[in-house]
This record gives sequence, structure tokens and C-alpha cells, in this order.
Amino acid sequence: MEIHLDLIGGLAGDMFIAALLDAMPQYEPRVLTHIQALDSGSLTGCSLLEHTDGVLRGRRFAVHSPTGTSTPSVLAQPSASHSHTSWHALRARLAQAALPPAVRHHAIALFQLLADAEAEVHGTSPDAVEFHEVGAWDSIADLVGAATLIDALDATHWTASPIPLGSGRVRTQHGIMPIPAPATARLLSGMPTLDDGVAGERVTPTGAAILRYLLARSDRPGRDRSPVRALVASGTGFGTRVLDGLSNHVRVLCFEPSTAAAGGHRSVEVVEFEVDDQTGEDLAAGLDRLRAESAVLDVVQSSVYGKKGRMMAKIQVLAQPADLEAVIEACFRETTTIGLRHHCVHGVGLERRMESVRVQGRPVRVKVVNRPGGVTAKTESDDVQGHAGHALRATLRTHAETAALDQHREQSRAR
Repeated sequence: MEIHLDLIGGLAGDMFIAALLDAMPQYEPRVLTHIQALDSGSLTGCSLLEHTDGVLRGRRFAVHSPTGTSTPSVLAQPSASHSHTSWHALRARLAQAALPPAVRHHAIALFQLLADAEAEVHGTSPDAVEFHEVGAWDSIADLVGAATLIDALDATHWTASPIPLGSGRVRTQHGIMPIPAPATARLLSGMPTLDDGVAGERVTPTGAAILRYLLARSDRPGRDRSPVRALVASGTGFGTRVLDGLSNHVRVLCFEPSTAAAGGHRSVEVVEFEVDDQTGEDLAAGLDRLRAESAVLDVVQSSVYGKKGRMMAKIQVLAQPADLEAVIEACFRETTTIGLRHHCVHGVGLERRMESVRVQGRPVRVKVVNRPGGVTAKTESDDVQGHAGHALRATLRTHAETAALDQHREQSRAR
């Protein structure tokens, strides 16, 4: 699953939970159970509330205090009653809580990001950080709930719209602070932001930590996104603040690879260069070695005219996007080119599989392809080229392809 966060009003931890549970309410019991695993009497419970701002409907996530009232965002109206929680003590509590290992890992990682940001802002070490607003129980509940959903959804990719920074001042336990708050600004460093002209605190520290954590995970190599996706769920999560002229909500869009995408839509890196100073014999050997690279899908060679009318070999390499750097290095290693070009294209490939059959006692590989008009088979030329005579090779291909199609049909019936 791929999930996109549309940050209309901004983001806080409660908005993140509300939007995802609005889209996928089946995870509500799990979220509430894990939050209660940390409850030591500071909470009387959490609830997912139906909510409307007069235009849109959605959900709001509320953490209830001992008096039975729901607590707003901890940065909305700070007071002297807020607890001070050290990161050292909170980490120990999370480590001992009755949480699944993966949820505990995500929760500790989210708080570690906050501790690191606070330590940078105040010039101290993360273990010496004392959480004030973030140490309040509603924020702790928000991040444990967020960790639960991150684990449950196990999305392959998270994306977000540009982040509205807001403007103005906010009152905290450290006094009046600019918006975005210093720790929030550290967490959002390097991310695309938006100035939509609406003042106020638009992203809380908990919201910023969630964004930093999810977007950093999605940037890891090998996490390719399909260009064709099916929208399978959407949800709206509201915050407690009222913004001037803007609905304070975040929308989530959840995608799965569509049937068409599963059939072969893909992204491919095209690497191109020309060679005019390498012997044909050595270039052929180098291109064979390029084809043997696991990340290379294909290598094509053609003849072109270069400057001064010189004949050159034009090389085009198709590669897996996640392994682009390795393919570029191989191109420089195996050829004499000193410069190349590359770009990403979207392509479509038919579903195929390699069948292995035996013909005249020898193994032969056959590529079986599912086409709109039916299944076809093509023998791998390397497996028959060692036989002398065109007629014999043609017979071997026919027998191998017939056997592969029969084998494919039997396997399909068995499935």
C-alpha cells in the first residue's frame, strides 16, 4: 500500500490518527488497546469521534482526561499543570510497555527524533531532554497510536503535500516561541513547505516527527512506486483548532497497485552514451559483461555518425531505477565513454515466466508470455545455438516451445 498525506490544515498526531482511522476503521481497537497499555491513571480513555466543520465530515481523535473531558492539542493552551517527562524515563517506560516489538520500535524512533531536535535547539544531549508539551499524555498517546498504525499498515511508500508552516507566536513552557516552533523547524528541515497565508501553528512537534520519520523511510533505495495505482480508501482527520478561512484537516489517500499495474507497468532508467575509440572486439566483450549485471534489463547497440563524420557506436542500457548508480559505474568500467546521459521512462511489459523443459535429454529454457490473444512461447536462443544446422535448431525450438506450453497449462490447472 502507498499512502499520501494531503496537509490541508497542517498535521498533528491526533489528526494523523483520525484520518487513517477514518479511512480504515478496522484498526481502531488495536490503536486504543496499545495506548491503554501505557495508561497509568492519567487517561480515562481515547475515542474516535464523528466530526464535521460544516462543510466536510470526518473524524477527530480525542484523549480523555480524568475529568472526562477531551484534551486538545497540547500546544494549544499550555499551562503550569503540564508534566515534565524526561526522554530517559519515557524511553524506559516504552521499553517496558506491553506493546508489540514493531510498535515499540516505531514509537521509540518517533520520540528519538523529537529528543534529538530538542537537544539541538537547547544545546544539550538527547538523554538530558525534558519534554514539556510533548511529555503530556495526549501527545504520548498520539505517537503510540501513530506507531500502531505505521506498523499495521506497513505501507511501502508515504508521500505528503507541501507542508504549511503557518506564522505568528505560540506560548510554551519555555515562553513565547515563533511559529514553527524551533524543534518543529529542525524536524521539517529540507522538506517542501508552503506559505498559504493562513497564520497559526500548522504543524505540531508530533506531526513534524511523524512526517520526518515516514518520508525518510520512503526515501530508502529499492522503494519504487508504481505509476498506475488504484485508490482504495480515503479519510479525513480534523484538528481541534479553528483556522481563518481554511478547514483544519488532513486527508489521506491510500493506493494499491492496480490490476493493470500488476500486469507490467514499470519505471525504467535509460542510460545512453556513444563510443568512438574502443575496438569492436573489446566493446562487444564489455557489453556482454554489462548484460550480465543483475540490475541491467537490456543493452542495445546501434551505429551513428558523430562529429567530423566519424562512425560511432551508440549504446542504450535499460536498468532498474534503484540500481542506477551501480549501472553507471559498470558503464564507465566496461567502456571507454567519459560521459553519459540518463532519464527515467515509464514502460509496460507483458507478464512472463521462464519455463525449463528437456528436449533430447538437454535442458532448454523457454520464455512463456501471457498476451491478450493467448499464451505464446519463445525458446532462449543460447540454449539451441550449439547445434549445427538450421533445420535441427528449428525442430528443437518447436519441441521445446510445445513442451513449455503444455507444462504451463498443467501448472495453471493445478493452481
